[in-house]
This record gives sequence, C-alpha cells and structure tokens, in this order.
Amino acid sequence: MSALILHEDPVSGNCYKIRLTAAHLGIPIERRAYDIRRGETRTAAFLTRVNANGRIPVLQVGDDYLPESAAACIYLAHGSALIPHDRFDHADMLRWMFWEQYNHEPNVATLRFWRALIGEAHLTEAQRAALPAKEAAGHEALKLMDEHLQRAEWFAAGRFTLADIALYAYTHVAGEGGLNLSHYPAVEAWLARVAALPGHIAMDG
Repeated sequence: MSALILHEDPVSGNCYKIRLTAAHLGIPIERRAYDIRRGETRTAAFLTRVNANGRIPVLQVGDDYLPESAAACIYLAHGSALIPHDRFDHADMLRWMFWEQYNHEPNVATLRFWRALIGEAHLTEAQRAALPAKEAAGHEALKLMDEHLQRAEWFAAGRFTLADIALYAYTHVAGEGGLNLSHYPAVEAWLARVAALPGHIAMDG
C-alpha cells in the first residue's frame, strides 16, 4: 500500500472514522491538520491540490487524493473482515453507511458542531431556528438505532463492520450536541462494546 496521509480536522467525526478504521487494521497514517472554523480548507492551495470541494477528510494515497470518509474507509478496509464478503451483508453494511450520511450525520453531527464547537451565541438566526428540527431528527435517528440494537449486537453481518465505525463516530459524542443518550440504552451498550474492542482508539479532537 502506498504511503497514506490523512488531511483532517481532529475535531471531525468524519475524520475520526478513517483513523478508527486504520487503527483496527493496524495501518499507519500520517496526519495533517486543518482548522475548518478558520477556513483552512478554503485556501487556494487546499482547493487546488487536496480537494476542490473544500472539505475534509481527504485520504492521500501516494499522489492520489480520495475525499469522502466512507470512500476512504472502504479503501482502507478492502479485503479485510471489516467488509462482509456475503453479498447481502455487504449491501446491508453500505445501507447503514449511506443512512448515517443522509439521516444521522446531518442532524447529530450538526448539533454537536453548532453547540460544542461554534456555540449557540454565535449561531445565525437561521441556524438557531433550525435547532428544534435538528433535535427531532437526531432523536429519530437514535431511536431507530436503539430499536435495531435491541435485536442485534451490531449493525450488519452479525459482527463489527465499517457500519459500526461509521455510526460510532458521531453517536458517541451526541451528548455534546444536546442529545441525551441515556434515553437509548441499547445504543449505550453498543457504544461500550465498540470501545472495548482491541485496536479501538479515542477521538482526540
């Protein structure tokens, strides 16, 4: 495998997904930090060389650049036990990863970013007006997860996969956004299972 460099903001759960995947696989990654709150991913140098979309994370593989956390995790985990070989289980893993990006992350992660990293006092009027809807959608996502985890220990294939990594990243810090995880005991038990796995690393942002 070519040398790997992760262009990241350490506070980002999307970046943490890639670090956590690499940790479980024992893959070394060099890290380069950017502060998204200071616009460091919007500079001409970043946009020209790293990602024209101005977003992190980006996994650099040799001279190639791979944006999007799910794509980077799949690249790292190719051929490993983190990706099920069974056709249905593989698709089910991807289903949860897609759901995380479209239903979970836009609410759970956004609430954390607004409240813990920006601060409510600094939100725009539109952001403050959106808080109740974000909270409702965040609780809806956690409820769906809790219902699934009442029936299964993991999200796909009956074992730990990339689906669990994708969902763990922002769920375990959902409280920072004002979402009380004590209402979701099955989610809390799953978070503890993930954190107890060999190779687990904490989010250091």
